[in-house]
Amino acid sequence: LAGSMGIFIGLLPTWGAKVDRSTWGTGPLIFNAQNALAYGKYVGNRYRDFPNIIWINGGDRPGGTNSAGTGDNFPVWDAMAKGIKTTDPNHLMTYHPWGEKSSSEWFHNSTWLDFNMAQTGHGQRSYASYRIIREDYGRVPIKPCMDGEPRYEDHPVNWRPDSLGWFNEMHVRQAAYWNLFTGAHGHTYGCHPVWQMAAPGREPVGLARHYWYDVLDLPGASQMLNVRRLMESRPMLSRVPFSEAVLNPGDEFDYIVATKGDGYVMVYTAMGDEINLYGNLLPGESYLAWWFDPRSGKCVRAGMLDKEPVMHFTAPSRGPGFDWVLVLDEAGRNFVPPGSVEKR
Repeated sequence: LAGSMGIFIGLLPTWGAKVDRSTWGTGPLIFNAQNALAYGKYVGNRYRDFPNIIWINGGDRPGGTNSAGTGDNFPVWDAMAKGIKTTDPNHLMTYHPWGEKSSSEWFHNSTWLDFNMAQTGHGQRSYASYRIIREDYGRVPIKPCMDGEPRYEDHPVNWRPDSLGWFNEMHVRQAAYWNLFTGAHGHTYGCHPVWQMAAPGREPVGLARHYWYDVLDLPGASQMLNVRRLMESRPMLSRVPFSEAVLNPGDEFDYIVATKGDGYVMVYTAMGDEINLYGNLLPGESYLAWWFDPRSGKCVRAGMLDKEPVMHFTAPSRGPGFDWVLVLDEAGRNFVPPGSVEKR
């Protein structure tokens, strides 16, 4: 069914609690390096002919020393991955780490790891999640990277809603644009009640406050479509990080990040702060400027301008929740408006 709808399944051979029970989860402990290898061969062979699978080893656990500091998870996860790749060498594979970590910490040089996955997690509202992606993007050997578990919409910040509140659409947008503009090859959206299918009669996990069917249409979910449409409205495969062009990047919640591709530059300001760019680093000599609204997916044409040594841009609005993307198209490229689904 998923394949017929163009959906790929991120398939975990086991959840982390079956390897490491020293953090959340009930277990039971099942796997060691020996039976993990045999099990990996079994499940790899079982699913090898399904075209729409991406293997996700791990399961919210460290890949090395366990979360209690009493044992080493690496031999188990490594054996399971090698077992799967023995019988199913053609599907992509990554690793799901625990919070504020990346698979690269333990497995970057493992031949079975096809791309890195980070979990920037749910512990901090102002956490500079882009830093993990920036580090992974620059690693050698080169491997794609993404944030597989960013802050979830309607998740309590650090599990302390009374004092810290809840992640909302502003926070999930920030994570998406920060990560994608920093070099991630994709992004994951999550909603706290939905992933656990919170429903009457089920014990909520992590203080979930709603049922899954009541939060399917939270604002952040539909706003992920705006991200995709923006990316697809410009030549996407040429796009690379362009942080060196930003004169005033900020650091944490107000971080400003840039990306560029064939004929365009995009700059994301998380708080609608003024954007200052080193004009001498920009491609081209003159530009058509736009402001793209990540909330609505609409854009405002800001006019033509010529390159200057330092270029200043003031967003249409400023403050928490008023993030914007500045789009600079090289003159003469005749691109569609940013985020547009129309074709030319």
